[in-house]
Amino acid sequence: MHKGFFLVMAAQALSSVADNALLIAAIALIADLQGPDWMAPLMKWWFALAYVALAAFVGAFADAFPKGRVMFITNGIKFVGCALMFALHSIASSQESQLFFVFFAYTLVGIGAAAYSPAKYGIITEMLKPDMLVKGNSWIEGLTVISIIVGTVLGGVLIHPDVTPVLQSTPGIGDIATNRTEAAILIIGLIYLAASACNLLIPKTNITYPKQKSSPIALIKDFKGYVCVLWKDKLGQISLAVTTLFWGAGATLQFIVIEWGAEQLGYRLDQSSILMGVAAIGTILGAYLAGKVPLNRSLSVLPMGVAMGLVVLLMPFVKSTWAVYSLLLLIGATSGFFVVPMNALLQHRGHVLLSAGHSIAVQNFNEQLNILFMLSFYSLLLWLDIHINVIITIFGLLVASLMVVFIYWNKHNHRCNPALSSCIGEEGHGKALQC
Repeated sequence: MHKGFFLVMAAQALSSVADNALLIAAIALIADLQGPDWMAPLMKWWFALAYVALAAFVGAFADAFPKGRVMFITNGIKFVGCALMFALHSIASSQESQLFFVFFAYTLVGIGAAAYSPAKYGIITEMLKPDMLVKGNSWIEGLTVISIIVGTVLGGVLIHPDVTPVLQSTPGIGDIATNRTEAAILIIGLIYLAASACNLLIPKTNITYPKQKSSPIALIKDFKGYVCVLWKDKLGQISLAVTTLFWGAGATLQFIVIEWGAEQLGYRLDQSSILMGVAAIGTILGAYLAGKVPLNRSLSVLPMGVAMGLVVLLMPFVKSTWAVYSLLLLIGATSGFFVVPMNALLQHRGHVLLSAGHSIAVQNFNEQLNILFMLSFYSLLLWLDIHINVIITIFGLLVASLMVVFIYWNKHNHRCNPALSSCIGEEGHGKALQC
């Protein structure tokens, strides 16, 4: 492994810990402000909207500068959003305006995350050879999931009723934090600063790209072409469809678990955050096992996506602690096992056909667009007062059914062009593979 890869992992871990802890703190802040239940997923909707709105521009930004510097700048944007959320009560006085600024601050964090992602994943393709991409992605995804666990649990701990008094009695924190969310957000901001410090230490890869265009219209036009290139590629379209479904489902599942924990298990928010962490542990196991799958056999894991959707259908039937934890571990393991090879295949095809930054921007655009759709659908179901167990059933059947469609789609592509599998891993194949 390239020595800089470990600095990338450290920066990614810290930034991801802060992102996930801030989500829990923001949800707690909405609850403290007595916002409605549908407001939390809608907040995540605005976060995802930043990815979609900026997709045409962040790839060019990531490829225009050394990616370590890009990661530093974008982490700084996240920190500013975190700081605005901390200063919420100083900025706005009424409840409505405070809820608005929660949305605004978290959207700003989303803007930083949208610009951070192409640099984070793009630098992996610059540092690692194609035959190391699955292993590298396994490490990154595994570490990211660990950071999701740590961040989610940390967010829950920081807002715990027994922890808040301890934080507020701590010198330096109690002097400026007046409530549980301010104390939590202050600590989260320090984690963003630590991530930024790691970003500064990432060495340059000395890989340069052609000078990027600066005209917004030209960038949008080019981005449209990049999207078409990946969707027309017979390998890229399957991996793009699968990862798009996975991230939309994963973002929605976060809120489903929180609501399910509250309604079926009687958990508080800080307790439900532990359930999200348990599912993430399962994803680590799945990502570790997926690291042993070679790139040229990445498409063989597609049936695990069907299994994930079917396992989700068991959630309404479990109530005991051991059964809940076991089920969430299984959901996480199946999802981690099928998404890591798909992510590596998509990155490889994107790197060959486009460039590191642009290909990740296309991936983010599609994934976040699906997050917007699925979170909107979930918020609508909550607004209609549909029971959480019915929502879970709809969710599981949707994921399983779509994965079956993708499996048959992939088989059709291979019947049409039997040479597809032999093209995986070829660095020089710079044309889209079609029938």
